[in-house]
Amino acid sequence: MAEPGYASQSVGRHGRLALIGLAGVVALLVLVGPNLGRTPRPDTLARRTLRQKAAAPELTGGVAWLNTAAPIRMKDLRGKIVLIDFWTFCCINCIHVMPDLAKLEKKYPNELVVIGVHSAKFENEKNTDAIRKAVLRYEIAHPVVNDAEMSIWKAFGASSWPTLMLIDPEGNIVWTESGEGLYDELDREITQLIKTHKAKKTLDAKPLKFGKHQDGEGTSPLFFPGKVLADEAGKRLFIADSTHHRIVITDLDGKKIAIAGNGDSGTKNGAFDKAQFNDPQGMALKGDILYVADRKNHLIRAIDLVKRTVTTVAGTGEQGRDREVDGSPLKVGLNSPWDLLLDGNRLFIAMAGHHQIWIMDVAKNRIATYAGDGGENIRDGQLSRSQFAQPSGLASDGKTLWIADSETSSIRSVPMTGRGQVRTLVGEGLFVFGDADGIGDRVRLQHALGVTYHDGKLYVADTYNSKIKVLDPTTRACKTLLGGEKDGWLATPLFSEPGGLSFGGGKLYVADTNAHRIRIVDLKTKAVSTLKLQGVISPRVAGR
Repeated sequence: MAEPGYASQSVGRHGRLALIGLAGVVALLVLVGPNLGRTPRPDTLARRTLRQKAAAPELTGGVAWLNTAAPIRMKDLRGKIVLIDFWTFCCINCIHVMPDLAKLEKKYPNELVVIGVHSAKFENEKNTDAIRKAVLRYEIAHPVVNDAEMSIWKAFGASSWPTLMLIDPEGNIVWTESGEGLYDELDREITQLIKTHKAKKTLDAKPLKFGKHQDGEGTSPLFFPGKVLADEAGKRLFIADSTHHRIVITDLDGKKIAIAGNGDSGTKNGAFDKAQFNDPQGMALKGDILYVADRKNHLIRAIDLVKRTVTTVAGTGEQGRDREVDGSPLKVGLNSPWDLLLDGNRLFIAMAGHHQIWIMDVAKNRIATYAGDGGENIRDGQLSRSQFAQPSGLASDGKTLWIADSETSSIRSVPMTGRGQVRTLVGEGLFVFGDADGIGDRVRLQHALGVTYHDGKLYVADTYNSKIKVLDPTTRACKTLLGGEKDGWLATPLFSEPGGLSFGGGKLYVADTNAHRIRIVDLKTKAVSTLKLQGVISPRVAGR
C-alpha cells in the first residue's frame, strides 16, 4: 500500500499519495503541481475536487464503533448532510480540525451528522481502546469507527490526514478536501446543501440519536494528564490535568497546594478559581511564575504562584499561520504550543502545529522563530533550514536542547547558542517507527511525546509503546528502562501512553496520560508507585 500523507493548514502533504477506490465512479483531481515527489511546504494546500458527484460507498470494514450503540449504515443517514472526517489521533492537523467540526455540529444540530473514520498511522492507533481514550481526551461526541485495516479509507478514496468529505441527503459525495482551516468553506457548502435539499424536500431535520456513551474511566482526580513538572527546590509538583483544563499543584507527596483553573475549557484570566485553560500541556518554572503551554487556546499563560492569578503572556487566542516571526508576544499567533523549557530569560517553545522551535525572551518581551523552516519532516543541518515533525517534548543540560519529535518517532538535538547544527540522535522518518533498543539508527520509538535530562542521560516517554527508555546522547545507545510488563500482580500495564516526564529528588515523575495518574519511578531500585493525590477532586465528580 502506498503511504498516505498529512495535509496541514492550507496544507502540504508528505510521502506518496494513495488515491484509492471509487475507480470509474469518482474522479479525484489532485493539484500538487511542482510538489509531486517531494515534501511540500505546509502552506501549499493539496486540494481534491470532484468532477462529478457519486454515490457514497458503505461504511463497512471497520473493526469497532465508538459513541454509538450500533454500527452506522448509509441508509441510516439518508436525509442528513453527512460530514466524513478521516483522521488519526496522533496528527496535529487532525486535532486542529476538531474544533471546527464541533462548531459545525453546534450550528447545524438537526441537519448535519459528523462521522469520524479513524484510519491509523501508528500500530498503537489501530487499537480500539486507544482510539476510545483519544475520543475522550479530545472530547469528541460524534460517532467514530475504527478503520484499522483502512478499508473505509480505500473505499472512499482518501489520500491524506485529515481528509473531509460531504455527502448530501441523497447519499452522494458532493465535496472533498484535505487539510485544516476549512471551516468557512464547509459552512458555505452545508448552507447551500440545506437550501437545495429543503427545496427538494429531501432533507430530514429531525434529530438523529446514536445511543448513550459511557466513558468508563472511573473517578480519578486527573483526566488525561499530559505533562508534569517537579520543583525539587520548592518541593512542589505541577501537573497539567489536560482534559480537566487545569493545573494541579501539590507537594512532592501529592498533597494539594492549589488548583489553577475552574475545570471548564476557556481563555479566562484572573484568580485561580475563575481562570480557564484549554488542554494545557508543558510547563516551565521561573521563581514564582509558572509558564504554561495552553495548547488548544494557542497561548502561553503565566501563573503567579504567590498572587494565585493567571495571565496571558503570548498568543492572540487564534491559531497562527505565520512561521517567520519576530515581534511582540501578544501580537503573534501561536500554533499548538506543546512543551516549554526555560533557560534564564529564554523560554523555548515546542510549537507542534508549526513543526518548529520558537523562543521567547521573557525579560525583553519578544518572541521569534528559533529552529525549523516549517516543513513537516526530519532534516538536520542549520537551524533555519532544519525540519521537525510535531515537536512535543523539550529537555536540556544548559547547552543543548533535546526534542521529542513525535511524528518522526525521534529524539533531536538543537544547540542553544543560536548557531550550529540540528542533529538526530535516534529516528529516521515519518513512517519509520517501532519498538527496538540498540544504538543510533537501529533504535525504534513510536510517537515519543516526552523527554527529560538527568545525570548525563535522556529519559524518553516512548508514548505509543507505553515505555520509558534511557538514551545516552553521546553514544546514541538506547534501552528500555521500564514498560511493557504488567503492574505487579495487576492485569494492567505498567504505563499507558505516558506523555510527560520530570526529574526531582532522585525520582522520575511520569504523566501516565491514559491511566489518569502520575507515576513515580525510583531510579535506584526501579520501583514504580502511583502518586496518591490528597485533597484533589475531579471536576466530573464535583458535578461540573
